[in-house]
Amino acid sequence: MLDPSSSEDTGGESDPEVVQEPPRKGSASVSVKRGNSSSGSSGGGSGRAGAHKRPPSAPAGTAGKGPKDSAAPTEEDEEKKEREKQQKEEEERKIKLQIYVFVLRCIAYPFNAKQPTDMARRQQKVNKQQLQAVKERFLSFLNGETQIMADEAFCNAVRSYYEGFLKSERVSRMVQSGGCSASDFREVFKKNIERRVRSLPEIDGLSKETVLSSWIAKYDAIYRGDEELRRGSQRAHLSAVSELILSKEQLYEMFQQILGIRKFEHQLLYNACQLDNVDEQAAQIRRELDGRLQLAEKIARERRYPKLVSPDMEALYVEELRSSVNLLMANLESLPVSKGGPDFKQKLKRSSLNNSFLDMGDEGDILSKSDVVLSFSIEIVIIEVQGLKSVAPNRIVYCTMEVEGGEKLQTDQAEASRPQWGTQGDFVTTHPLPSVKVKLFTESTGVLALEDKELGRVVLNPTTNGPKQAEFHRMVVPKNSQDSELKIKLAVRMDKPPNMKHSGYLYALGQRVWKRWKRRYFVLVQVSQYTFAMCSYREKKAEPQELMQLEGYTVDYCDPQPGLQGGRVFFNAVREGELVMFACDDEQDRVLWVQAMYRATGQSYKPVPPLQNKTLNCRGPNQKTSSPISLDPSQRQGVEGLISAPPSRFDHATLFTILQKYTLQHRMNDSFSCLGWFSPGQVFVLDEYCSRYGVRGCHRHLSYLKDLMDYSENSSLVDPTLLHYSYAFCASHVHGNRPDGMGTVTVEEKEQFEAVRSRLMILLEDQITHFRYCFPFGRPDGALKATLSLQERVLMKDITTPVPVEDMKKLVQRCLEKAAQINYNQLLEYAQIKVDPQAAPEKRLEDMMRLGELCIEVLQQNEEHHSEAFSWWPELMAEHSESFLSLYRAEMDAALQVQPVDSWNCFPLFQLLNNYFLTDPHLCNGAFHKHLQDLFMPLVVRYIDLMESSIAQSIHRGFEQETWQSVKSLTNNLANVPLPKVPSLPLTLPQMPSFSAPAWMGPLCENTLQGINLPDIFNGTATSEDLFWKLDALQMFVMDLHWPEPEFAKHLEQRLKLMASDMMEACVKRTKSAFDSKMQKSSKTTDFRVPLSVCTMFNVLMDAKKQCSKLCVLDMGQETDKQWQQYHSKIDVLIDDTFKEMIASLVSKFSSVLDGVLSKLSRYDEGTFFSSFLSFTKPGMDLADTYITFVRQNQDIIRDRVNDELYVEKVFDQWYTTSMKSICVWLTDRLDLQLHMYQLKTLIKIVKKSYRDFRLQGVLDGTLNNKSYETIYNRLTVEEATAAVKAGDGLQGISMRDSDEEDE
Repeated sequence: MLDPSSSEDTGGESDPEVVQEPPRKGSASVSVKRGNSSSGSSGGGSGRAGAHKRPPSAPAGTAGKGPKDSAAPTEEDEEKKEREKQQKEEEERKIKLQIYVFVLRCIAYPFNAKQPTDMARRQQKVNKQQLQAVKERFLSFLNGETQIMADEAFCNAVRSYYEGFLKSERVSRMVQSGGCSASDFREVFKKNIERRVRSLPEIDGLSKETVLSSWIAKYDAIYRGDEELRRGSQRAHLSAVSELILSKEQLYEMFQQILGIRKFEHQLLYNACQLDNVDEQAAQIRRELDGRLQLAEKIARERRYPKLVSPDMEALYVEELRSSVNLLMANLESLPVSKGGPDFKQKLKRSSLNNSFLDMGDEGDILSKSDVVLSFSIEIVIIEVQGLKSVAPNRIVYCTMEVEGGEKLQTDQAEASRPQWGTQGDFVTTHPLPSVKVKLFTESTGVLALEDKELGRVVLNPTTNGPKQAEFHRMVVPKNSQDSELKIKLAVRMDKPPNMKHSGYLYALGQRVWKRWKRRYFVLVQVSQYTFAMCSYREKKAEPQELMQLEGYTVDYCDPQPGLQGGRVFFNAVREGELVMFACDDEQDRVLWVQAMYRATGQSYKPVPPLQNKTLNCRGPNQKTSSPISLDPSQRQGVEGLISAPPSRFDHATLFTILQKYTLQHRMNDSFSCLGWFSPGQVFVLDEYCSRYGVRGCHRHLSYLKDLMDYSENSSLVDPTLLHYSYAFCASHVHGNRPDGMGTVTVEEKEQFEAVRSRLMILLEDQITHFRYCFPFGRPDGALKATLSLQERVLMKDITTPVPVEDMKKLVQRCLEKAAQINYNQLLEYAQIKVDPQAAPEKRLEDMMRLGELCIEVLQQNEEHHSEAFSWWPELMAEHSESFLSLYRAEMDAALQVQPVDSWNCFPLFQLLNNYFLTDPHLCNGAFHKHLQDLFMPLVVRYIDLMESSIAQSIHRGFEQETWQSVKSLTNNLANVPLPKVPSLPLTLPQMPSFSAPAWMGPLCENTLQGINLPDIFNGTATSEDLFWKLDALQMFVMDLHWPEPEFAKHLEQRLKLMASDMMEACVKRTKSAFDSKMQKSSKTTDFRVPLSVCTMFNVLMDAKKQCSKLCVLDMGQETDKQWQQYHSKIDVLIDDTFKEMIASLVSKFSSVLDGVLSKLSRYDEGTFFSSFLSFTKPGMDLADTYITFVRQNQDIIRDRVNDELYVEKVFDQWYTTSMKSICVWLTDRLDLQLHMYQLKTLIKIVKKSYRDFRLQGVLDGTLNNKSYETIYNRLTVEEATAAVKAGDGLQGISMRDSDEEDE
């Protein structure tokens, strides 16, 4: 409230003092510089205001250590505390009001600063409610509850973003700190999808940039939601306006909120400060600058300097004070005097003490009459004429108007019965007292009349203070005119130019000017920003008759002067050697003149009207307009105390600290993610305050640094670039390396700088140590890099000497070592994993798997979001990762030690970690990676040993008990039996009977072989398929390990290939042995059918040959050793030889059956004992049909059961060739004998059917028409012809000719 208790009696007689004792730590001293007792109380109150967030320590200490008899507080103590509390609040309130007065003046009429337009726009911050809403929107999208269409890849990217970012605790902390905007959310998603899209395969006709833009558009749609889409554009527009340029009214309102000023208090202060009065504000600025110059002179005169770091700076200190004011004055002097109003910016005048500091000659300070130029706009509006009787009603009349020395204008014509116009004429003149003539004419009707007749005229002398409304004026008429009562109604408006501050008639008497007491017309003219003149004018003159430059004068009220006739109330203007007395007839006019001249002179003393006159004037009707506010005396005293306190008597450094602290608090709590940056409007007001009231730049930035560090220590995000900017300014100032040259440095500034430097060092080390949590996901963008840059700057002992590279490296190394421990502990807390030695081994291994995945995720995030900031020290980031992994190593080793012997469930852990290390060049074959290899190398060797033993045992037992039944036939016959499944896990270990199999193998997934006819891939026996699958799975297992050490990896591969070769050899030999045994037991008659087991054996060998190229051959051209090549050639030769032997054995079996048929035909040979008996029988074609059936069925069996076409053709080729050769040999043995009719028919049928059947099976013509066949064909053709001659139709239609007549 603005009451008497909040007033500040300035006491004009008190000595101003610039220098104050440095404030004690923990409190801020805000005071009028040794004014009176009221000023002192103001200082105490402001000290508590500076530390408003912390309770006072003294009362707490007193209460805690009081005597025993005062343990129980009495009512008096409570009342005393309450009074102290109220008094403290009132003092703080008073200081805020005083600060607000200064801020009002800065906003109303700035003369140094402007609102910056090049500041980066700040984004709207995301709060907790908005974060929750965003989470819900993304979850709705993932659940398919939105209308946004998306493919699987985009859904996966959104799911990863939702799980890894939106649900992260670090994002919640970032939102809570107020440094997170929607732009940060978008940038993180964009960075995430860029990595994903780059890894996708190229798609014809669709560029990856198109995919990225499409995904970003979908992301925006999900993020904004329907409601945001409707309201987003309007809100964004308003936000942009508030973040750029603010009007004066918006600035007033902002600082009302900042300082807690109520609206009505603002209105009272606004009126009392006359902020809408251009001249009052210009005068206030001149008084302020004059006060600063007086203080500088007093410091130089009394040598009361602040404590400087060097005594040589004392003269420079005063020169700084002078030049700062001098610079403002010189800049403002060049500004033109502008018209007052809402667009008013600067209105200032140079004080009398400035002349010695300005680089101007004496001639420049003396005004001539030609320097004073005024320009007036005059509007003349003629309304009507009354009392016109001398002219007939139908005559035409009109008026003319002119300003002396200007052009003449004429109204429209009107009839004498209605002489009305309403015509306006506009004129421009340089005469303060112009002469305006208006004449009334009527048209002359005479033939010889040259001019119209003048009926009357009026001459006026308007002033800027004259009436603006239309009035009647009596016109001067010619002699003998009948229009004695002729009047004209007109209005003359004369506008006041902007450089004319006041005007009117005064009596004046001076020693150098106006040497006679006489009534004159005076005009107060502002010639430039710092030059005012009192000028007297005569009528119709543009230049002043006399003038007096007001610089150095003091104006005041005075009593009536005896001996001077004219004028009722008096005032004077005094300067050394000059006294000018003025008088006017009206008290109100005197008050206006004194106020105008008081503003123009820039004097520190404010004239006070005599009490009787003031009391008298209060009864006047216009008093309300002359006073800035209308209050009762007590309230007016409080307001006057605030607005009349000389600014130069305040400790503005501390006042500014309070203002800046509250401004930053307001800024950090607004809706923008400012990161500590002020808004343009706030920067403008703070800049104006500093320049106008002389706040040192170093003090400003030191206070700013302290406030920013307070927020940083309270987990608020502050832009390190901002800290760097302020710190660099302070460092250059303290070290004497300012860009604008050497400046003075106080001891207090240096001590505060060192304290800030120490505190900043601790803060930055803490932020680097907690980089994952201070800058989550690399946000704000570039903040960590800026922090490291600032840390390096803080380490510099002065502004020029760079920091040794090793010092910075050691500091970062120390921070990252601490960061590893912190990050790991936070990870354990997040994963909620507690190391329990009593837990089951499976549970501990499962925890290690989950913890390993989280560790990899942390390292990947560090690489993605933070590695660029540490790019100067990549080895330090690698050491940090190793330190982080070493903590995990202890947990992992303990968990692996408790695993059962020969348990292989830990291999996925190795693969998880190893696969990540292989992608990181800094961690690959690092300390942890090598330890991991040393840990798992014995396990891998042990596993392969056991697998080799197991496979060998399974071969031995399997082939002993083998039924040689094809797996394919089993699956065809048993459709409902579940098929063997191909493993889906990257680690595929086969079941092993000799030791426990991994539990994670489980049922193998079914989706691996979709679209494949499963029986087609299983051709061998259960034993062979199991062998090949185990060998393949074992090699895939070792391959998927991606063992990083090349020598051991090569050793593993060679060992597995050798083992596969040995197993293959054993399998082939076992198969051959079983084949030989089977063939020996089979029949040699036409009843013989190739057993299915024999076909299976062929298939086993074929599979062995196919698998050999994959399981027994080294990759990547490693087969450089001749011994290795010979070893593989031996296996291939073994398989090929075995195939040849088996085919030959099978063909031999077929040949033996044919031999049996031919032996039966031999009994019909001519000349034998049995032939005579058999000739009487009539045998049928059963023998031929039986053999043909034998051939055809065995062909079908081989074709259906043996799956390799090449080997089937080899069997058929050899079978056909052998058969023809056997028949040819049989016929050759009977060259001298004629074939029996039965022999001939049987052979013709066998040969002819065999030829056709083998041709249908794909035997080539070259093989079919071999020499044996041709010999047989020719012999049988001859025999057929001979038989036809002898026996006629004895062949019964059987012939070697190509015909299909015979029955099939």
